[in-house]
Amino acid sequence: MRLSQSRICTVAILAFFVVAGAGCSLVGKVRAKNELNEAAKAYKEGHFDVAEQHAKRALALDPTNKTAPIFVARIMHQQYKPGVDQPENVQKARDAIEAYKQVLQNDPSNEEAYKAISVLYAAIKDEANLRAWIMARANDANQTNEKRAEAYAILAGKDWDCSFKITELPEVKVTAAEGKVNYQKPKDPKDYDMIQRCVTRGLEQAETAIKYDANSESAWSYKTNLLIEEAKIAKMNGENDKAAQYEKQAEAAQKRSSALAEERRKKEEAAEQAASPTP
Repeated sequence: MRLSQSRICTVAILAFFVVAGAGCSLVGKVRAKNELNEAAKAYKEGHFDVAEQHAKRALALDPTNKTAPIFVARIMHQQYKPGVDQPENVQKARDAIEAYKQVLQNDPSNEEAYKAISVLYAAIKDEANLRAWIMARANDANQTNEKRAEAYAILAGKDWDCSFKITELPEVKVTAAEGKVNYQKPKDPKDYDMIQRCVTRGLEQAETAIKYDANSESAWSYKTNLLIEEAKIAKMNGENDKAAQYEKQAEAAQKRSSALAEERRKKEEAAEQAASPTP
């Protein structure tokens, strides 16, 4: 069967565009690679704004490039100055957070991006978004039990810190002449309510972390500290027997935490020895 002249022309034109498109795609990838090289060079020289421009151009030239998005995020992150609360600096952190989130959209298992977002939220003191970010991982059924346990342990640690900052205040932690330490309720009832709320929630999160990973050293450690906070609350209420029970539970949790720490230390030593060249 013979093709008509017009059909031959159509096929030829289509073939031309396919080849041309493939050629353009290849050229884009090459140019993107060159832009990333320039970005890396500018980054090493400390010219972060120039590096950011090159990295963004690379991403525009080749949206499928897996390196460009993390380059953009890292460069933005580097431009943020910790401890400087000026609006434009805080915005740099937020821009970096959004860039890291773009990385995670394409690569959900990228731990660098996940942890960088946590660090940046903490740096700009955005506690609400930080807690929501960590809680999202804790509730994510697609994550491993170990990662979910780690997230719950971090949340437990934040709640312990919330309580500890109040219970260690001089007007709350009272030391008698003989050196005996006791605790009394804070003057502001809101502070007492805060202690109770943080300790109750923190213990729930520590227990959930242990449920997902019974060998989570940090979860057992925070459980220990939160039980000590419970004992402080009991002492504030004059419930010394109850305080003693919490302290006993804290002792047991501490033993478990110490045992896990020792196991980790031995494994690290064994790994170092295995990595060391034999004489």
